[in-house]
Amino acid sequence: MELFAFVFPGQGSQVVGMGADLAREFPAAREVFETADRALGQPISRLCWDGPADVLRHTAITQPAVVATSLAAWRVLHGRGLMPALAAGHSVGEYAALAAAGVITIDDCLRLVARRGQLMQEAGEQRPGTMAAIFGLSLEQVESVCRQIETLGCGVLEVANLNSPEQIVVSGDALAVEKAETIAREAGARRFIPLAVSGAFHSSLMAGVADHLAVDLDAVEFRQADFPVVANVTAQPLVHPTEVRDALRRQVSSRVRWVEGIRAMLARGVSTFVEIGPGTALAGMIRKIQRDVRVLNVQDA
Repeated sequence: MELFAFVFPGQGSQVVGMGADLAREFPAAREVFETADRALGQPISRLCWDGPADVLRHTAITQPAVVATSLAAWRVLHGRGLMPALAAGHSVGEYAALAAAGVITIDDCLRLVARRGQLMQEAGEQRPGTMAAIFGLSLEQVESVCRQIETLGCGVLEVANLNSPEQIVVSGDALAVEKAETIAREAGARRFIPLAVSGAFHSSLMAGVADHLAVDLDAVEFRQADFPVVANVTAQPLVHPTEVRDALRRQVSSRVRWVEGIRAMLARGVSTFVEIGPGTALAGMIRKIQRDVRVLNVQDA
């Protein structure tokens, strides 16, 4: 039997208009957006559908907006009886994966994501940081770049996301990321792309966020997963509530081990990945990890 996995995108996949046609065509999708508006006390659905784009880019808005859109698409698939062998989500997308697996309710998922986004945005305002994608260097080479930056006294620079064998994202103080471009290009990087984010996500600069978020996570009921969810921080499938909660506590200030997670799913026999939510970024990453794998996308009617 062919095994497939659901994967859910994270911040950066947002676009004005996302989810609008899903809500028009499918009552189940519309219900998710109504739940989001009610749970968050603001019209997150209208921001998804109508923007404006500059507001949708705010981390505190982006994260619940992307997750709400992803869960709206998932609910339509779920209503047709589709059950994956495994699931995973990239960064904040992991929350959508956990809601889909029945670990947390949609209401709790959206409230946690909104809180996460708020805390991350505030952390970025208190200590300005940013991120950049480096193409064409190995993990060892990128880690060397990080060590050189810290030796120069430019601040913190750490590996944040292992997105594909060709793309590694670094995160840290704004000056450190800026200075890293020269060193990375001298090391042979093909491209160095600064990311439009409001902070140094998935780095030690988010340690305070992790501490605050842990309080919110402890206040939410976690259930046994209906199917395993591959955690960003361990790259291993988890089902037990205690393990899942601990992984989420660590996630915001730890590396996203996406390459290892996808390989773990491939090793378990997954041959098709279904990206659920706005954009096709994950599809591109997965094809870089395993070129002959089948990747589908569900983001509109």
